[in-house]
Amino acid sequence: MTDLHDEVVPPAGAPLPDPPEPLREEPPDDGAHAHAHDRLAPAVEALPGLARVAASAAWHTTGWGVRTSLRSTARLARAVTDPHEAASLAHEATEAVQVVSDLARSVSAGIPVSSALVRAGETLGSFSEVPQRAGRGARRDADEAPRSDPRRPSLRERGAQLLERSRDVWSERDGHPAYERMLGELAPDEARVLLLLLEHGPQPSVDVRTGGPIGMVSSQLIAPGLTMIGARAGCRYVDQVPAYLNNLFRLGLVWFSREPVRDPMDYQVLEAQPDVLEACHSVKFAKVVRRSIHLTPFGEDFCRTCLVDEVTAERSFPAHEAPPEAESGEPSQHRSD
Repeated sequence: MTDLHDEVVPPAGAPLPDPPEPLREEPPDDGAHAHAHDRLAPAVEALPGLARVAASAAWHTTGWGVRTSLRSTARLARAVTDPHEAASLAHEATEAVQVVSDLARSVSAGIPVSSALVRAGETLGSFSEVPQRAGRGARRDADEAPRSDPRRPSLRERGAQLLERSRDVWSERDGHPAYERMLGELAPDEARVLLLLLEHGPQPSVDVRTGGPIGMVSSQLIAPGLTMIGARAGCRYVDQVPAYLNNLFRLGLVWFSREPVRDPMDYQVLEAQPDVLEACHSVKFAKVVRRSIHLTPFGEDFCRTCLVDEVTAERSFPAHEAPPEAESGEPSQHRSD
């Protein structure tokens, strides 16, 4: 038997086989190489952009996961006792499922995975902040009796603090606490009206009513509260003066007196104004009832504190009558002769 490892020797006289030809390396095809380079070049150039897209998607998704995981334990604990928090958690879970469903539909529709991930990451990131703020606002609107802040003193504690300050003889008062709020409720023209009353004293006002024999039995109001305050104060919107006076009366800064001012000459100028003459000519018999408008003591102190400088505040201004105790300064148009 012949050993497999023994060298096979061809029989004598047999022709020797030709030696194998060495492998020859074919020269590269320049056309094919250029075609492959053209196909790969856009992909190579797009690698930095794809890396940025992937990083953005990973950043949004990771950020949402970290923020959600940090709040999950506390929110789950609140959801046990707070139905609004439980509803908010259920809403966010529903939105997250919707995002995953939208991601699957986008990929199946042919949108690149990177773009779909970016959109999903941005949506998840917005869910982690916006619904929570909206939920808190909705809870505040839904609660009829808002919960008291434990850090905020109760009304009784604030009252005790107020009395404590009243016993402090060294404290200096800088105007009434209501002045700051009242300044935000005044129109610029209303400030001009207050300055006019402070510097020039009470202002005349007239009511036009029906007169004659019938007016002696039953007089009807035709035009109430006609004044020249808008023109004398330099108001920009003179037609809004009745509304301005109503607001000043509401704030307790002015009051409407039944008594006329001391100087009758002021009424002669006022009764010659077109609106007064028009009201008088609208009926056969008319009569003019003279009234006046004054600052209240509270309104005078407000003007001295807020509308003039410290030097001017020390000056003496024309005197205003205080409203009668039995009357609250009701506007003249709500009264009858």
